[in-house]
Amino acid sequence: MLRALSIALALLLATATHADPAHADLPVEPARVLRVLQHDPGAFTEGLFIAHGQLVESTGMEGRSTIRRVDLETGRVLSSVSVPGPLFGEGIAPWRGTILSLTWQNGFGFRWKPDGKGRGAWLRPLGRFTYPGEGWSLTGDGMGDAHGLIMSDGTDTLRFIEPGQFRITRLLKVTAEGQPVTMLNELEYVDGEILANIWMTDRIARIDPVSGHVKGWIDLAALHRRAGVFGPDQVANGIAYDAPRHRLYVTGKEWPLLFEIALPRRD
Repeated sequence: MLRALSIALALLLATATHADPAHADLPVEPARVLRVLQHDPGAFTEGLFIAHGQLVESTGMEGRSTIRRVDLETGRVLSSVSVPGPLFGEGIAPWRGTILSLTWQNGFGFRWKPDGKGRGAWLRPLGRFTYPGEGWSLTGDGMGDAHGLIMSDGTDTLRFIEPGQFRITRLLKVTAEGQPVTMLNELEYVDGEILANIWMTDRIARIDPVSGHVKGWIDLAALHRRAGVFGPDQVANGIAYDAPRHRLYVTGKEWPLLFEIALPRRD
């Protein structure tokens, strides 16, 4: 069953409770497109990051979940490994030469190691870790090689994680003008802010990592129209930041395009 159907009730509850950027005083900044690149329209994008100038992407859906290396300039999949079925793969993040990946409702994730010997799949599994509740997205916390991770689970609460034991070290409630912001999905830490896709919307929240307050919104509606796909699950999802080059990329589930956008304006 598609995700949009399986948690329809949760979506209705979230619509009633989470802050609506269209009726708020917080700034809403339309995304400013710098470049348009190709993206696999079959990729049900769940996680996205850039390492050494190369895009790494996780895709979801039972039987279709993968972790793949993608040529940023062409969108061509260079190599791919399947998440064991019938699991629904979710967010990914790098940590100390490995990749950690979540599953949606199974309460565990995988640790992967790139196969430097070039034999077989580009990643090999190292083991598992567990967590309570659902797994949606992972990103680093901006602290370099020794960093922890930040995890979303679809609620208004972000978890700060010590990756070695996958232990929760801090919980952060996300609010906009005093109202909880639920359905926090794909995450990326960008220049002192946590960017978060709000599932089933075309907006990205700019979150203060200390207070949890939303500082503003990035509007991807024009990009969604340009991508030209409007199925019930073909929503904006996927944020990747190339920190050395200060380049920010966004896409969506089964979108044929990846957009490089300008960094949000600072106050």
